[in-house]
Amino acid sequence: MKAIRQFDGLDAVDLPATQPLHLAVGMFDGLHRGHQAVIQAARDGAKRDQGLAAVLTFWPHPSVLLRPANATRMIMNPAGKARVLAELGVTAFITEGFTPEFAGLAAEEFVPRLKAALPGLAAIYVGENWRFGRGRLGNLALLQAEGKTHRVAVIGVPRVRDGDEPISSTRIRRAIEEGKVDAANALLGYPHFATGRVIGGRGLGRKLGFPTLNLDWAPELEPRHGVYVVTVRGAKSATTFPGVANFGVRPTVESGGRAQLEVHVLGDCPFTTGDELTVDLLHFLRGEQKFLGVEALRAQIESDRNAAGQWHAAHGHKNTA
Repeated sequence: MKAIRQFDGLDAVDLPATQPLHLAVGMFDGLHRGHQAVIQAARDGAKRDQGLAAVLTFWPHPSVLLRPANATRMIMNPAGKARVLAELGVTAFITEGFTPEFAGLAAEEFVPRLKAALPGLAAIYVGENWRFGRGRLGNLALLQAEGKTHRVAVIGVPRVRDGDEPISSTRIRRAIEEGKVDAANALLGYPHFATGRVIGGRGLGRKLGFPTLNLDWAPELEPRHGVYVVTVRGAKSATTFPGVANFGVRPTVESGGRAQLEVHVLGDCPFTTGDELTVDLLHFLRGEQKFLGVEALRAQIESDRNAAGQWHAAHGHKNTA
């Protein structure tokens, strides 16, 4: 995987003006298959032009500023986006802060703002339904008109459909919240994942015969609480390990507290406290429930482990390099 250059805001960008810049622009929450079509168009344009392909996104979601009482919970944070964008082969990733000042920018000022910060800007790529500018008054037609004025090509990419509906971040959020990760992953084009450092726990899993890795992961958008079939890999390795995980508040042994991701690797586990891991959520087994005691919990964990092993075997998942 190639390294990706990351910039915190347009004013921090340091890219060579001598190379044509092909820029995909959007919120891109989840970087799903529809977003990937926009980004691929930018990559194709950069390849034809012997230029650079970059992505501009925004943080936080505009709803945090515009309707804070009902803000949209994001599928992934900028670090997660950077990870996926690096795998997609993008050269640079710019995260512009969605501040009151930026929200107040008139739609007609958007392209000049980009040109001032990105002198090599040759083309802008957006989804055909993208809206921008103060009051969301900017659309593809306005963007193309402004692009013509400022000698920047503007390409609108058609929405990608799955079934009868276009793929959307909203659709994926709903699937994740309902535990339908198989459906979410099909729309994303890759597994929904958690990343974090392994932190110390109470050791209850080990006492029950099922040692777990407790991941320091606190997503804005929580998946449905319950048990998942997963794969696990280290931050610096392509080797994946089959596993089973619980995301929730552990009602049998805890009272209150935030939800936590606990992962049990099937077979020998090479990971320990302090390791940075990525956990791919592949399939939902059951919702979280409270058991009458630890013995009942142990029996259910054994059943979950067996079910996860069967799922992995059916899907050909082994330790892979």
